Amino acid sequence: MISYLTNLLFDYIFLSLIIVCTFLYYYTTSTYDTWRKLNVPFAKPVPFFGNIFKMFTGLERQVDAFGRIYQQFPDEKFCGFYQMSTPFLMLRDPELINTVIIKDFSYFTDHGIDMNPSVNVMARSLFFATGQKWKTMRQKLSPGFTSGKLKGTHEQIRECSDQLTNCIYEKSQKTDAIEVYELVGNTATDVIGTCAFGMKLDTINNDNSSFRQNVKKVFKPSGKVIFAQILGVLFPKIVKFLKLQTSPVDVDAVNFFHSVFGEVIEYRTKNDVVRNDLTQTLMKARQDLVVSSDYKGEEKYCELDIIANAMLLFTAGSETVTATASFCFYELALNKVIQDRLRDEIISSKIKHGGQLNNEFLEDLHYADMVLDETHRKYTIITALLRGATQNYNVPGESLLIEKGQKILIPIYSIHHDPKYYPNPETFDPERFTAEEKSKRPNGTFLPFGDGPRHCIGKRFAELELKLILSKILTKFEISPCEKTEIPLQMNKERGITSPKNGIWLNFRPIVE
Repeated sequence: MISYLTNLLFDYIFLSLIIVCTFLYYYTTSTYDTWRKLNVPFAKPVPFFGNIFKMFTGLERQVDAFGRIYQQFPDEKFCGFYQMSTPFLMLRDPELINTVIIKDFSYFTDHGIDMNPSVNVMARSLFFATGQKWKTMRQKLSPGFTSGKLKGTHEQIRECSDQLTNCIYEKSQKTDAIEVYELVGNTATDVIGTCAFGMKLDTINNDNSSFRQNVKKVFKPSGKVIFAQILGVLFPKIVKFLKLQTSPVDVDAVNFFHSVFGEVIEYRTKNDVVRNDLTQTLMKARQDLVVSSDYKGEEKYCELDIIANAMLLFTAGSETVTATASFCFYELALNKVIQDRLRDEIISSKIKHGGQLNNEFLEDLHYADMVLDETHRKYTIITALLRGATQNYNVPGESLLIEKGQKILIPIYSIHHDPKYYPNPETFDPERFTAEEKSKRPNGTFLPFGDGPRHCIGKRFAELELKLILSKILTKFEISPCEKTEIPLQMNKERGITSPKNGIWLNFRPIVE
């Protein structure tokens, strides 16, 4: 009798598994004829995973997964692939890319990232906002990045760069191997803290700074979030109903910045503190959109909309600069000729402008622009642009109709490493960005900050900060590889910005003046 019941239970479980697996198979593959029906060339998917099995299992980086698809269709303007069951259209042709993100932007105004603002506060930020809400907030925040506002940050950035210089000098007296990624990260955190929010954080002298730790946590997904993301792809209605967190934004980090920025805004409001910085811009947006009874727009705003944008500007403003500056130092260490030429330009420009690291000095650093552009190209920090079709769109010169809601991916990293546009793409060569060489390439082949109306709002501030940091460090140190330097660098496989797996270790030798 017991044996019979055991066999019956086993048969029941086995049958249930077959039913569940069959359901999942047909459910997850039900969209796999999307691109075939539309006569779009596509990468052949596998059940459940689509085209991201290796990325999903951690066997390859996101850029490699997209790169395989990109390289599979070298003569096509676009191609299709599947992220699990979701069809994505990958744009490959620079002219089409330029049309979508600039000329016909009105058809693709959103990033196409589904986030619930009632669950995730970052859904309210400029990067994730959609439609009119994005447009209104962009207009309100843009005054925080005018030329006049940026000039006012010079002295603060120089002070933070001086602290970085002193820290590197002290370490160089004790060791030949300095991990530069964390040092630059601390400096970038201090810069955005003081320039944008009027906070003296002194992260450079505090390795356990709560600000730095929470910046790193903001976009690092937990196991719970990864599970919810998978569930969201398979069963979006269930995830929406349960209000599960599907974005890789750490809840504790969100609460930390929510508290800090809320206190800053409250203090300034109560004490009538006025500063010419980004916080003042956020407070003006708050007054216009949240407090004022004169606002007539259809979209409703609340305090969380302001806090979310403060968080975005703080975290994105520090992490992208950290990665770019660190990779730049790495390449300068491996390419002494380039390093020496850049140092000579900095010194010459400094003499020309009477030792002042002012706006005119920075505008004269043309080779520095080339070096930074090549860093952006080789180490593309944001590896892909996402767009969501907000209207039906007929692709010019093609029979393809992109329907409203279709998700689109522009593989920036793959384009930046395409030999068609950048011969020998793994070679670090700033000469690619002379005026003559740039004129040879079509628009849409260099997009480190995106382009069009949704280009990075902090682009000019990041470029200013990077050039000032380079100027300070290169006039004080010669940079070279050390015994801990990885050649080539190993990169993190986690989604998010491009970052080194084991840090970046270099030798800094003080220059005797």
